[in-house]
Amino acid sequence: MDIKDKRIAILSPVAWRTPPRAYGAWETVASNIAEGLVARGWRNITLFATRDSVTKANLVSFIDTGYEEDKSQIPPVSTCLHISKALARAGEFDLIHNNFDYLPLTYRPFIQTPMLTTIHGFSEPDILRVYRAHKDSYFVSISDSDRDPELPYLATVYNGIDLSNLTFRERPGKSLVFYGRIHPDKGLHLAIGAAQKANMPLIVAGIVQDQGYFDRCAEHFDDNLIRYIGPVNPPQRDALLAEALAVLHLNTIPERFGLVMAESMAAGVPVIAMDLGSCREVVKDRQTGYLVNNVEEAVSAIRAIDQIDRQKCRQHVEANFTIDSMVSGYEKVYEEIFRREATGQL
Repeated sequence: MDIKDKRIAILSPVAWRTPPRAYGAWETVASNIAEGLVARGWRNITLFATRDSVTKANLVSFIDTGYEEDKSQIPPVSTCLHISKALARAGEFDLIHNNFDYLPLTYRPFIQTPMLTTIHGFSEPDILRVYRAHKDSYFVSISDSDRDPELPYLATVYNGIDLSNLTFRERPGKSLVFYGRIHPDKGLHLAIGAAQKANMPLIVAGIVQDQGYFDRCAEHFDDNLIRYIGPVNPPQRDALLAEALAVLHLNTIPERFGLVMAESMAAGVPVIAMDLGSCREVVKDRQTGYLVNNVEEAVSAIRAIDQIDRQKCRQHVEANFTIDSMVSGYEKVYEEIFRREATGQL
């Protein structure tokens, strides 16, 4: 059998539509995997996602809309229904590619179909109990830095982004930009501090995940130096990056991958990021941006941003973080899983 005739189930989360209208990192990656496989000639790809999702794969849904978009839903109820109904059909597939964290792994003992889990990050240390209890499954990391030493990873496969909706612009904008989820982990307060010290305008975009934190940051918003514009969808993000001199990604915890960094560089925008976690794997220090350790270093990086070649930023993404390169990586992982299943090797 041609490997591209294998029946692959892509399990996406149901917080948002797949792909999301604005924010939704895991849904974005699940969509890119499904669409990328179809584009590369895989003939039996099924995406399990919300009913309003958009895909060229076969779409199977049990939840109408994402629970973050329909607040009448109780998130664990939608989550459990989605996962249990999807895995009840496990026998219809040769491989289940799980992009929905640890909960699907708890069904692993009750199904015969092999499961590959892309670990998009450990949101809480305690969920490691689930991963470590299911070492007979298959795992992929999204960066070398975001790995648990006890898990038997098959590979690291970097996330791939859709370059068709990210316009490369040779000419830099005049503002600093922060976008993503507004949460202490992402360091908006540090971005504000760096912009103020550099006396540079900062445009802030993203969904609010911590209202108290947002309110504290909002004390610095005005119509001149620091401006919040709300969440952005892909066309709005593209327009936002046209205004960017640099993107500030001053994360306070180790980054797992950082789609924002790859998207920014794809538009030719250098990234100033904290040297934590995967940032060193995604940003080439002093070539596609700067890795820093504090606000003062971020300010120095802002002042030296014109030394970064924007064309090299785009080229770096084209070489490492496209949908095609990601899916090529997953094809190798799938081949290895099917080889092991055929030979009985775990």
